[in-house]
Amino acid sequence: MDEIREMRLVLTAQDHQAVLRFYRDDLGLKQLAEFDSPDGHVTLLEAGRATIEIMDPANAAFVDEVEVGRRVAGPIRVAFHVSDATAATRRLRAAGAEVIAEPTQTPWNSLNARIAGLGGLQLTLFEDLNDPAH
Repeated sequence: MDEIREMRLVLTAQDHQAVLRFYRDDLGLKQLAEFDSPDGHVTLLEAGRATIEIMDPANAAFVDEVEVGRRVAGPIRVAFHVSDATAATRRLRAAGAEVIAEPTQTPWNSLNARIAGLGGLQLTLFEDLNDPAH
């Protein structure tokens, strides 16, 4: 079996430039490359280490309850580990994102916020409160 070397989450956005600004400039993802096709554009952003977190519906409902207070996420939600969830939430709100839930301390000792990100993705911003650098 081949070794997996990279995972890419591909987001098709009606307003490429607005969504690019949101994730690159407001969230702070580093731009790696940009390409043009005859009729369009693609930009690659680095998002750190990638993992796939697979959960069953009961656990997804529990996480939504902890972070938001009710079931709100669809089958895909993107979570970003940030150094300061409160500051990141403020920054993304100022960039036009809807804050679904303000940063909340979770039972697993992280500070999590839920955001309706540009491009149709629901985001969790999480700050690890166990991190010694915190």
